[in-house]
Amino acid sequence: MDTEFIYNLLGENAWLYISATFVVLWVIVWLYRDSLEIENITDKYVLVTGCDSGFGNLLCKKLDRKGFRVLAGCLTEKGADDLKRVAGPYLKTILLDVTNQDSIQKALEFTEKEVGEKGLWGIVNNAGRSLPMGPSEWMKVEDFHSTMKVNMNGVIAMTMTFLPLIKKARGRIVNVASVLGRVAANGGGYCISKFAVESFSDCLRRDINYFGINVCIIEPGFFKTAVTSLEPLERELDRLWNQLSPEVQASYGDKYLDKYIKIQRLIMNAICDTDLTKVTNCMEHALMAAYPRTRYSAGWDAKLIWIPLSYMPSCVVDIGLRLVLPRPSKSV
Repeated sequence: MDTEFIYNLLGENAWLYISATFVVLWVIVWLYRDSLEIENITDKYVLVTGCDSGFGNLLCKKLDRKGFRVLAGCLTEKGADDLKRVAGPYLKTILLDVTNQDSIQKALEFTEKEVGEKGLWGIVNNAGRSLPMGPSEWMKVEDFHSTMKVNMNGVIAMTMTFLPLIKKARGRIVNVASVLGRVAANGGGYCISKFAVESFSDCLRRDINYFGINVCIIEPGFFKTAVTSLEPLERELDRLWNQLSPEVQASYGDKYLDKYIKIQRLIMNAICDTDLTKVTNCMEHALMAAYPRTRYSAGWDAKLIWIPLSYMPSCVVDIGLRLVLPRPSKSV
């Protein structure tokens, strides 16, 4: 069957039909491949950080019900006790501070005893913080560092420390970034750290894929968690404002802080999603899929606002933020 026969059969729109058929077949194959899952889940160990609340806490419960051997890293004893109380016998908690190398080393020694020769199937670097967040000029150097210490240095330290165990299992590294790792919409260390997580994950994936290890990036939109809680966000903005010199305060104006807080409340109440399973489902797929995706975007705002914005010219984002945020009184 030559191309002339196909053209005569389908008419002048032959290539349109052929292209559409190819696209449909590609989508069907992709969906089938995306649905395939790994076997022997009950033999696999997964370590999750930041499990006191939020995404990490919910993920551990879901993985435990699925049959994984879960090692939950909690910052506080209360968080660990609360999680153990509602989990099954195969979930174990570890007190873990991802900013402290001694704490990470103790967690490694505990994990090595648990997993033995099987290695560590997955690590989910979920621990993170958002504060302080606000106009960049309001920050001191230590304000940037306090956030990056958890979100950036903590992810790198955990990944590099546990990499030998993951390599042994030919497992998964799942790093939680953010849509603000694509679009820098806030001052402070949060966006900087999430851009760094994106870059670190991309570099790591390309370096170690030869060993059968998958590196996945989770990019949540805005969800109602401790990270987006309005009370601490506003308390931090007050602190940042009060540490400014009188000259800097005067350049913004007396009403700037109140306007900024009102706009922040409006945005958070409008776009924060209460369904945390949209994020944990992505994490779960990254751990269970035979062919995990490189990136997972969770939340309607991620798909409809932030990801499209990340592909637009910078001036579009700049204009959008100028329209939303208040204008300083001495702006030019």
